[in-house]
Amino acid sequence: MKNRAVRMKSSRGRKKPGSRRTKLPGTKGKLSASAPVRLTLQNSASAVVSASDEAGTLGGVLKELSRLPLQEIVVVLNGCRDNSYEIARKFPAVTIVHEPDRVGHDVGRAIGAELTTSDIVLFTDGDIVIKAERLVPFLSAVDRGVDMALNNLTSYIPAFPDQDDVTRMKTYLNSVLDRSDLAANSLVAIPHALSSRCIREVGYQSLMVPPVAQMLACTKGMKVEAVSKVNVITGNRLRKDNTGKGNDVERMIIGDHIEALSKYLEARTERGEPSTQYRAAVASWRNAP
Repeated sequence: MKNRAVRMKSSRGRKKPGSRRTKLPGTKGKLSASAPVRLTLQNSASAVVSASDEAGTLGGVLKELSRLPLQEIVVVLNGCRDNSYEIARKFPAVTIVHEPDRVGHDVGRAIGAELTTSDIVLFTDGDIVIKAERLVPFLSAVDRGVDMALNNLTSYIPAFPDQDDVTRMKTYLNSVLDRSDLAANSLVAIPHALSSRCIREVGYQSLMVPPVAQMLACTKGMKVEAVSKVNVITGNRLRKDNTGKGNDVERMIIGDHIEALSKYLEARTERGEPSTQYRAAVASWRNAP
């Protein structure tokens, strides 16, 4: 069966299509792969790829994903003006969502999450090719019961005095959520994987603002763990909007964390819970060596 292309105009109010899974003849729902990874999952799995003019790497990303036991791959083309569409169509079992105009930075994740039907959803981006073997731990973690499997970037993060504002905001949010064990690890970074239960609990719309989704997962009792490390810091594609201090992406991520903190504290206030402990957390965070 050929791949499907879905054209969407906005990121909200989407209807789920009646049939979302694309299969190749004789594969029983699994994607064909020339060199499949040996991985047995007890639950079904899918992948969501967000891409914005990343034709140079998208093919490699999809090739690696095709080596995994996935039932479907959803590629969200976010305002692409290059030949990403033609590249994605070369992979027969891929569902293509075409957003003709550029939407929010993380909206593609929400779109893909809404369309998938699997028990496990792996999220990655079209600008970094990650070997299939490096993605296995994220699928395996959710398969064994983790709800939100994060990329563990702790070993790549410098000491506090040398950290940027984004890293410090990630650490602070986790501290406020009483999850200091997560350090600066965040749903902002790919790759990560979520259980379908987690997506239902936090709502796929929250994935448009990753820190909010992470906050909701932690407060709703989801099992959140930093499960494996993939260095996406040095391999991240450099763009005009993500380089230099105070760049657009940095401001967006900091703003997203402020939104998550605001929603969290508002919910506590509505429940009549004190916020004095968070003032102490702020002091501790500011005085970190």
